[in-house]
Amino acid sequence: MAIKNISILGSTGSIGQQALEVADANPEQIKVRVLAANTSDEILEQQIRKFTPDFAVLADKDAAERLTKRYHGSVEILSGEEGLLAAASYEKIDTVLAAMLGYAGLRPTMKAIECGKNIALANKETLVAAGSLVMKAVIKNNIALTPVDSEHSAIFQALQCGNPNEVNRLLITASGGPFRGYSLNDLKSVTIRQCLKHPNWSMGKKITIDSSTMANKGLEVIEAHWLFDMPYEKIKVVVHPQSIVHSLVEFSDGSIIAQIGEPDMRLPIQYALSWPFRYKNTFTQLDLVKTGTLTFEEPDMEVFPSLKIAIDCGEAGGILPCVFNAANEEAVYAFLENKIKYLDIPYIIGRVTDMHENVTMPSIEDIEMADKKARQIARKLIASL
Repeated sequence: MAIKNISILGSTGSIGQQALEVADANPEQIKVRVLAANTSDEILEQQIRKFTPDFAVLADKDAAERLTKRYHGSVEILSGEEGLLAAASYEKIDTVLAAMLGYAGLRPTMKAIECGKNIALANKETLVAAGSLVMKAVIKNNIALTPVDSEHSAIFQALQCGNPNEVNRLLITASGGPFRGYSLNDLKSVTIRQCLKHPNWSMGKKITIDSSTMANKGLEVIEAHWLFDMPYEKIKVVVHPQSIVHSLVEFSDGSIIAQIGEPDMRLPIQYALSWPFRYKNTFTQLDLVKTGTLTFEEPDMEVFPSLKIAIDCGEAGGILPCVFNAANEEAVYAFLENKIKYLDIPYIIGRVTDMHENVTMPSIEDIEMADKKARQIARKLIASL
């Protein structure tokens, strides 16, 4: 089993830090060659001292300058988009863990694919915004793209039990977040603190808010469409509050294959890096007896409209998934900064997506323009509320 030489884009975020735990637990299988982050220079410095990569990157040039002044070790510190692209294309790596937050991960991920690097994909926004372009590049460059999201990892594993033409449906599970069972009236006064108390998962702030609105599940439906070349009518969201069944595949003979395990992101991260093999699990193990009852229910599209808007945008295709993602990012960050109320998030997303004329076969320039325009409209709406 050959050692994996990896670059982690987004090493100081939740996924990046857990990926480093995986690397630390598997030193004979994984070598961390590059670390890249956005602004968290102090956390990155700690990671540099522990893992001694060949070089490290801070996208924010001020943060890179702070670290350069403070750090006097042998690891070179690069900065800006040039640094990120270098981290994605470094000749001594074979695998890039794409864990940068949001749309910012698109260009580095595309660069890595074009340079023939295998991708462990944690940045769902890359496929949401530019799924057609990304998957064409994956095929053209003959690289492996393995999903890190627990739901897509589960589907990826379950699909190995049959052929693509035998699949009836992909069943993507959702915890329901902290507001499962709430009414729209209940949601009018929810606080940031309430939103960030996810019942099962430990995640970054942005994705935790996305989980509470169920926008993340809409993004995952779009991602699954591209990852598994599956039409939207064959992808269904099922609420599963226990977060033990990470997703399921229903085959043509009626068999349903589920992947189950503890709600621990280190497990799908490790599988994305180890595939097509499996490393020994040194983390959590599921006890089925203690787990008890597992339940499933329909998502409430009226109370959580972001899910429906996302799926509608995915089915429409073109630039609309990118528009949805941009509007959602702007609305979530505005909410986290106390600029808008919770229910303003789906309102802004709906307004922004409605105001865009679709471009059905977009180029990368079309996508970049759509992202920019959607953010401008979202910010104007936010300022008016």
